[in-house]
Amino acid sequence: MAGFAAIVLMLGFAFAGSPEKLAEGTTIVGIDVGGLSPTDARALLEKRAQRLANVPVTFTSGTNRWELRPAQLGVKVDWAAAVDAAQRQGGGFGPVRGYRRLEVRFFSGDLEPPVRVYDAALTYEISRIAARLDTRHREARLVRRGLQIVAQPGQVGRVLDQEAAASLIAHALASFERAPVGLPVRTDPPRVTVAALRPAQRLAQRAVSAPVTLRLGETRWRLPRWRLATMLQLPQGGDTELALRGPAANAYFARLARTVDRAPRDADFAVYADGVRIVPARPGISLDVPRTANAILAAAERPAARTAALVVETSSPSLTTAEARAMGIVGKVGVYETVYGGDPNRIHNVQLVAHLVDHKLIAPGSAFSFNGTTGERTAAKGFREAPVIINGELQTGLGGGICQVSTTIFNAAYEAGLPITSRTNHALYISHYPLGRDATVNYPNIDLRFVNNTGRWLLLRTFVGSSSLVAALYGTPVHRRVETQTSPLREVSPPPVERTDDPTLPKGETVVDDDGEPARTTSVRRLVYAPNGKLLSDSTWYSSYRAEPKLVRVGTKEKPKPEKNEPGATTTTQTTTTTETAPEPPH
Repeated sequence: MAGFAAIVLMLGFAFAGSPEKLAEGTTIVGIDVGGLSPTDARALLEKRAQRLANVPVTFTSGTNRWELRPAQLGVKVDWAAAVDAAQRQGGGFGPVRGYRRLEVRFFSGDLEPPVRVYDAALTYEISRIAARLDTRHREARLVRRGLQIVAQPGQVGRVLDQEAAASLIAHALASFERAPVGLPVRTDPPRVTVAALRPAQRLAQRAVSAPVTLRLGETRWRLPRWRLATMLQLPQGGDTELALRGPAANAYFARLARTVDRAPRDADFAVYADGVRIVPARPGISLDVPRTANAILAAAERPAARTAALVVETSSPSLTTAEARAMGIVGKVGVYETVYGGDPNRIHNVQLVAHLVDHKLIAPGSAFSFNGTTGERTAAKGFREAPVIINGELQTGLGGGICQVSTTIFNAAYEAGLPITSRTNHALYISHYPLGRDATVNYPNIDLRFVNNTGRWLLLRTFVGSSSLVAALYGTPVHRRVETQTSPLREVSPPPVERTDDPTLPKGETVVDDDGEPARTTSVRRLVYAPNGKLLSDSTWYSSYRAEPKLVRVGTKEKPKPEKNEPGATTTTQTTTTTETAPEPPH
């Protein structure tokens, strides 16, 4: 045993060599550095690397070739670390070093030094290579050729293994070999095969094999097979399901929705000579396109019974038939008619504002506001310029003629015996309205307001004819009796005289263009009685109307003097007065 140990020690010492030298057989990136000192080995490696810094390595894949240089990618090799590793590999004390060096000589492989690369440059080159090399797979797919559905096989692609390629390129540029290097490329097989598409192909072929009937209630539509084919979206991008979508399907469903969709209709009130009848409400419906598309596709995929019920959503009206019936609007409560005329713009405004207040519902105990119902009268709403009384003068303004409507509604509420909480007379007297019962409005400060105290709902309707306007209030008739006491129209001051000089008239002559109107006042007392004779209200409205000036032109032109040689020449002064009646204010 002792002899064997001695032999082992002697063998270890025999191959131990010098600790100052690298073990025989040591190679770093293919370069034999055995027997060299670490300093000499490092110098040898660095010198060779410097000599190859601008010598390219060719990387290949098939017929594609790319040349890259170490300096181009900023390749840095840590040769000192490689030499240190070689030194540790064959180091140690005495016989231990000998046995390690034997292992190096016969069994150890080539040493690879640590390598650093400029990442941005390497990433750029990898992406450039991949862009040229990569061929993504193509999935098997179904295509339509007329009314035939055909399966096209997929195609295998190839893809650069970018992570492995990055490591390969870095180490190839760090080595001293300049032989071409093949890049790692993997195949990219399709995920969807023709076999996987066979069920979808059979369904698609069946879908376009015959028309589909669409049903909604008693209505039927026929969806022909050629249109189904244009709407059918075949499996794409790895999918195996059919669908009805795309531009052709969107256009078809948009047209179908325009046919099917119906807005909800509120219950309404139809007025007749013998009372009011309820026009029933109607729910709205709208096509549910996604669910309808699924129903059509399911019907198309069936070999028989190819009928699909359209799926619709219903929407409720704001006022149902039952709610309208419960409002108690059954007959006439108050009505009034006025006659109108004037220029086309004024007539237009009368008709426009009458439509704005038409069908107004007034809840029990609530107030009707003319301004609140019509809103501001603007050109955007369609109002036009027409004669109107502004600050007591007849002018042209936007919305002229609306006071015809407010006056008519006032008198309808007046005849119904309703409490009138806000009413203002016109600034000027208008003879074609009932005396003391005109009502002007001006947004937003001058309003007409009355209260519904009948205990049931009221419906305001306006009926516009070619020359007259009717305002009527419908509800539950309360049969009130209205008595009116009207004071005579009393003059309180004469019209002021406005004189203007007229250089075309001789001195001393005057012409009256307008006789004017005196300031006037009147009042109306209304007594409202219940059917049993009980006095419900006693109200008086006072109206004061401004005077309109008398317009007189006074002559200022000098008369010619008589010739001196005319015997008995005399001077005669003549005064001529002409009276014209001004048109009545149209407001």
